[in-house]
Amino acid sequence: MRVPEGSHRAAGGRGALARGRRAAVAAVLAMMPPAAAGIAAAPASAAPGCSGYKVTSITVGGSPAGVAVDPAARTLYVANSGDGPQGTVSVISEATSKVTRTIPVGTIPVGVAVDHATRTVYVTNNDSSTVSVIREATNKVTATITVGPRYTLPSGVAVDPAARTVYVANAGNGTVSVISAATNKVTGTIPVGSGPLGVAVDHAARTVYVTNSNSNTVSVISETTSKVTRTIPVGSGPQGVAVDHAARTVYVTKGGGGGGGSTAGVAVDPRTRTVYVTDGTEGRTWVISEATSKVTAAVTVGVGAEYTDGVAADPRTGTVYAATGYYPAASGYDQPGVLSVIRRCCR
Repeated sequence: MRVPEGSHRAAGGRGALARGRRAAVAAVLAMMPPAAAGIAAAPASAAPGCSGYKVTSITVGGSPAGVAVDPAARTLYVANSGDGPQGTVSVISEATSKVTRTIPVGTIPVGVAVDHATRTVYVTNNDSSTVSVIREATNKVTATITVGPRYTLPSGVAVDPAARTVYVANAGNGTVSVISAATNKVTGTIPVGSGPLGVAVDHAARTVYVTNSNSNTVSVISETTSKVTRTIPVGSGPQGVAVDHAARTVYVTKGGGGGGGSTAGVAVDPRTRTVYVTDGTEGRTWVISEATSKVTAAVTVGVGAEYTDGVAADPRTGTVYAATGYYPAASGYDQPGVLSVIRRCCR
């Protein structure tokens, strides 16, 4: 997850992510039992039998960060963290690739997640210490949930639809907020490591995974007890996290360390058993085969882009969406970014 410049987030700053050339691609945590392992990098090339990837773009707001997709509604949500004093969320139709609504939320929105069961969207507002709740039917904010005092810095967000529970990683105070989706109230706060950024839920195992960017660990939380059951060392600067429920595997992106670059977001397409990782320092998205744990392609998504951040995969279509941002304009706010649309082009 990218750290917007000008925010008070405890887990670094844009400069820390934007400097350097390349970082580790990902770490893998086997879920039964969890164990850290490395992914071997292969030369960047198209996957066997495929000629490459076609990339198009959709203009969104400044400094796009988190991305989420509702496959059933064919709708995308992008958190724009650099749209002036008040952040926004771009609502995009997958059918037309056009922005259909721009929703004002809190200051520096960074994380976004969709509850497909209730058609509700949750957006973390990093500098407001709040979560905006958006109803998909109306594309309006229906509630604003405070997760802590200023500098709590909510970042990643994930939903367990079956449990009707929302989890928010708070980078500023090393906690995870537990929110009831039924009441929009914080029902608990779980201490984790330092600088938690990413969060993901394994619904079947009722387990939550949280990346602690400053502690270089992943916290494993039981949904049943709301307690940390294990802390797993994963290496320098873990950020994004995603679960492949069918393969019972968790993927974690890591920073390079020692002044190097940083990967940012991660998404899994379970249908094709493919993992997509955004390069936090350049306009690229890495493609990884789950079968071989090797990089099969490096897709350039934005020429001259400063970063790519959040990423989401639509399992119904195989289309991948990556938030891509550019350097700030003279106004002090970021130029409009784009949502890069990545489609495989097969022979």
